[in-house]
Amino acid sequence: MTLKTKIALSLGFLFSIILLLGGLSAFYLNRLARDSRAILKDNSVSLQLVSDMQKALTELDRPDALTDFEASLQQQEANVTEVGEQQATSDIRREFNRLKGQALDARILGRMQLSLFSLNELNRQAIVRKSHTADQTARDAMVWLGFMGTLGFLVVFSFVISIPGYIANPLRELTQGIKQIASRNFEERLTVRSRDEWGELAQSFNAMAQKLHEFEHSSLARVLFEKKRVDTLVEIMPDGLIGLDEQRRILFINPVAGRLLGVDRQGAVGQYAPDLAATNDLMRLLISDIMTEGLPRPPTGNNLLKITDPASGNGPDSYFVKQIHAVEVAPPGETNAMPAGYLIVLQNVTSYQQRDLAKTNFIATVSHELKTPISSIKLSLKLLQDQRVGLLNAEQKQLVNHVGDSADRLLTITGELLNMAQVESGQIQLHMQAVNPDELVRAATSALTMQAEQKDIHFAVSLSPNLPAVKADPDKASWVLINFLSNALRHSPDQSRVEITTQQIGDQIEFRVRDYGPGIREEFHERVFERYGKAPSLPGSFSGTGLGLSISKEFIQSMGGRIGLYPDGGSGATFFFQLAVA
Repeated sequence: MTLKTKIALSLGFLFSIILLLGGLSAFYLNRLARDSRAILKDNSVSLQLVSDMQKALTELDRPDALTDFEASLQQQEANVTEVGEQQATSDIRREFNRLKGQALDARILGRMQLSLFSLNELNRQAIVRKSHTADQTARDAMVWLGFMGTLGFLVVFSFVISIPGYIANPLRELTQGIKQIASRNFEERLTVRSRDEWGELAQSFNAMAQKLHEFEHSSLARVLFEKKRVDTLVEIMPDGLIGLDEQRRILFINPVAGRLLGVDRQGAVGQYAPDLAATNDLMRLLISDIMTEGLPRPPTGNNLLKITDPASGNGPDSYFVKQIHAVEVAPPGETNAMPAGYLIVLQNVTSYQQRDLAKTNFIATVSHELKTPISSIKLSLKLLQDQRVGLLNAEQKQLVNHVGDSADRLLTITGELLNMAQVESGQIQLHMQAVNPDELVRAATSALTMQAEQKDIHFAVSLSPNLPAVKADPDKASWVLINFLSNALRHSPDQSRVEITTQQIGDQIEFRVRDYGPGIREEFHERVFERYGKAPSLPGSFSGTGLGLSISKEFIQSMGGRIGLYPDGGSGATFFFQLAVA
């Protein structure tokens, strides 16, 4: 039997008792009312009529006494209710008719008085009898109502005692069981044995506890625990993290990224990233490299972002490096990985940037201060080489030449350091104009003609005819080309050649420099353009500062061009840079 049925039957039983008590009360109250009406309406009226007729007989000398008597008699004839009352009323009628037909007769009046007395006595006895009947009815009502009331009280009292416990005890046990489950005590079980909803609830609870116990000891629980651990690590990471699915919908944003973006993290989850980027400049910048199909495009130029971090208050801006990782996951049972989304990382490099800026300022200051004494040394060397000052023997000339070479090298190094400081500080000053490619090549080769002659190296210049002018800073472009040629001379063997080629490729003019030295292994092609990067395959005597190619890359990219190294299969190395047509 269900709990609903039990409660319904209990309430129905209580309702039945209430109806029974109400029915008994109504029944006995109706009987009492009926008995009272009988006494008041029937017998009391008859007594009053008898009294009126007796009064009329005592006043026969009054003219309308007989009329009043007859009116009361007619009413009595209509109110006959008791046994024997009809006979007494008929006797009164008969004697009254005789009285009207002759003179007053004392015997007739006596018989009428006797009949009225008999009628009065009948009604008095009826009143006494009916009073006893009403008393008995009241006593019966008290007995039955008391019995039913006591029975109802006992039943209701038993319900009051049992029903709350019947409902509350399983609920209390269920509450304790839920607390145990919340405390990860999955061995807790309920002992409710009823066959109603409480029993079904207990069975369901026990089944749930069993499933949780099995789940707790399954691999899925460990997987979810590890996921929660990873989620916690993402939340506490000092770097900004943004996760996107393969459809570029936002999966998560950790607190650092949410603070930098200035968005509600919970509200942003599930949004299409380009929709959010429509109103958020930083998001638009972050997803710019993944808006095309396939893997993210490699970053171009400086990947350093200057972002105002609200957590720093009114302090200096923070610096972040953007990194985008394409996530690929192999589905279970398969070996081929499929695209699963993107991870955008904003690595905070503010402290490194500040130290790097201090280093750059220091290098710029020292390099600038070194140029003056180096220039003085070169001037002194030039005076020593002047015969008007005095003649030098062979050993002195050799020493002066070595000092001059070292001074030239120091001057080159300080120039590169100054250029590097300019690049690092972001203060590259460009004077863009239309420049003839042939003039750039002639200026570079002329500057290095003496060095080439010292090693008996020939410049093989191949210039495409009628090339259009390029849009560039002539000083910076010449510096890059001179740096290419200087490296080629440094690494080329004596009595070889260096090839300089210009050609048009689309809307770009390409400048290419090739030497026939030891070359650079392919795995180091990108590293040579890094700051202080060197190819380990080169002999130690040819080593430089490792800044020239890095500065060249910054100059060319600042002018909107491309720079690189061709993967030649033969000996030597081929460097190139491209500039847009003016």
